[in-house]
Amino acid sequence: MTTYDLTNRTAVVTGAASGIGAQTALALARSGARVALLARRTERITELADTITAEGGQALAVTADVTRDLSEAVQAVHDAYGRVDLVVNNAGVMLGNPITEGRTDEWSRMVDTNISGVLNVTNAFSKDLVEAARLGAADLVTISSVGAHQTFPGFAVYTATKAAVTHLAANLRTELGPLDVRVTNVEPGYTDSELIDHIDNPAINANLDTWFDGVGRLTAAEVADVVAYATSRAKHVNLRQIVVLPTRQV
Repeated sequence: MTTYDLTNRTAVVTGAASGIGAQTALALARSGARVALLARRTERITELADTITAEGGQALAVTADVTRDLSEAVQAVHDAYGRVDLVVNNAGVMLGNPITEGRTDEWSRMVDTNISGVLNVTNAFSKDLVEAARLGAADLVTISSVGAHQTFPGFAVYTATKAAVTHLAANLRTELGPLDVRVTNVEPGYTDSELIDHIDNPAINANLDTWFDGVGRLTAAEVADVVAYATSRAKHVNLRQIVVLPTRQV
């Protein structure tokens, strides 16, 4: 795997228990960053922290739910590593059902995690990023989706939450950019991850299989590589919007 120069950077990655989050944590750590792994699944992030440490990197497992108060998580990161200068808002959930099914439980879960969670994490670490930007590079990364701009039957609420994330990132750049904090919004296309395992509608799952068979899927590591590359650029270079797709996906 390609590595970049993130020496002396301190990163927080949410949703680090699997998929893009776990691979992003690995990519950042292998590039020299100290990485705090935030997720609800303690066993998963502890195993990942052990893997990173065994490779010679630095990682801290912090059990946290991005939809809830994060003050204890922030304190744990500060106690271990001090000020944070790189935040990857990756935690998210993708649930698929037609609107006519009225799955308000799924709607609430997606809005809470995909939107409120991003706001909570951004709020928790924004002061760190602004302070860090006075001395060196500071990055806020949001993992959105190509679904922010496209339509997929059964995914109206999911894509709406990702459209909100993309628009939020654009607006955050108007506030944080003048303070030298880079805001990067990454929109992956079809990606192999655990997100699809949470869908309980057989017809939706069959559609996904058809879409994936037609164009293929990115690996989570390939998306993570984009994050590591973007955040390793010179301080004055901001890759603000990155869409990464399988070549055959349109």
